[in-house]
Amino acid sequence: MGKRFPLEGIRVADFSWFGAGPFVTRLLAAYGAEVIRLESNTKIDGMRWQAPRKPGVPETYNISGMFNNYNPGKLGITLNLNNPRGLEIARKLISVSDIVLDNFIPGAMAKWGLTYEELIKIKPDIIVATMPVMGITGPYTLWRGFGTTIRTAAGIDYMTGNPDRPPIGTGMAAFPDFTCNPYHAATAILSALHYRNRTGKGQFIELAQLESTVCWAETSILDYTVNNHIQMGMHNRLPYAAPHGVYRCLGEETEVDYCAMPESEPEHRKKDERWIAIAVFTDDEWQAFCKVLGNPAWTKSKKFATLKSRRRNEDELDRLIEEWTLKRPAEKVMMLMQKAGVPAGVVNDGEDLQTRDPQLKARGYYVYLDHPEAGRIAHDGLTFNLSETPGEIRRAPLLGEHNDYVFKEVLGFSEDEINRLTVEQVLY
Repeated sequence: MGKRFPLEGIRVADFSWFGAGPFVTRLLAAYGAEVIRLESNTKIDGMRWQAPRKPGVPETYNISGMFNNYNPGKLGITLNLNNPRGLEIARKLISVSDIVLDNFIPGAMAKWGLTYEELIKIKPDIIVATMPVMGITGPYTLWRGFGTTIRTAAGIDYMTGNPDRPPIGTGMAAFPDFTCNPYHAATAILSALHYRNRTGKGQFIELAQLESTVCWAETSILDYTVNNHIQMGMHNRLPYAAPHGVYRCLGEETEVDYCAMPESEPEHRKKDERWIAIAVFTDDEWQAFCKVLGNPAWTKSKKFATLKSRRRNEDELDRLIEEWTLKRPAEKVMMLMQKAGVPAGVVNDGEDLQTRDPQLKARGYYVYLDHPEAGRIAHDGLTFNLSETPGEIRRAPLLGEHNDYVFKEVLGFSEDEINRLTVEQVLY
């Protein structure tokens, strides 16, 4: 028997682009939905030009690692929505779809006459989801933005970094495009599908990406509400834990094992420095931590006897800890701490995640797929497992790869019609 997918039979007309929207349909496609991604040569999705781009591969619209990681398992078509015939075909596609998704600014879909009010005339039980940055009402409705600007507007960046420096944010990590926003949107879509199954009625879903991201700031909101205190960057520290930080460890010669990519040979690389994160919250953990270090004399000092005193002398504490970690490999420190019951973890980089981390490797998290233009590339795996209806990661579509299938098999156009529409740059 073949695999069973929980969303088999659900079709999505995916108008979204860049990050937040495509990651929603990535989740739906992985669990069986037929996601038809509408693109056009008249305005190429900027994600198709995003790094990383595999070196030595001819430059095309299809080799962006980020695009391919955001869009696995989808069908790709080209359709010129600025052409009246293209819009007519888009409406026909919607008429045989269950879900329509976009992440444009408010008014973009209306410009094409594709508002919810118009779409329910085409398909009364359609589920329409839109993901504007600021929402469809309010003074900032027409503001544009990406993950960085949304995260800053949500107050996240103000809480990261050092208190004596300007906010620095989290870099490329923790963008709302591929963390909170798509999971919230996917949950809303699944809820609407459940509602439709019970009532036969569709829904309009509005997910304001700013509001979806503000939920990350819950401790900051609570702190201000209760204590009238504004949280800001605090290094790697917490007010209720000490030590709590990232400490430099011994650099090491490592053999990179590309076992998941058999065309590559293992090689030796020198990492000049490694890092370990250590967190001590309780007195028992502090005692266990000291024992791992061999109970040096300084651990018995009154300056470090209590959480309050350790917090008062945290700079000195961190310096003394790093004198110990600098002489040891990060992996060894992690194992010693974990065995003693002290939370600790190696600070992995991208190479570590794909080639060294034994947990991710044992669970087969990364999925390696062959792409006709980019070659063999890595994809993030699924973030949850369903025992009876598992999902699957399949490669992303080339630009317009599935025109024949969608326009002929799904929409019923003849080959002559498809050829004529292609020449007229409607399917473009």
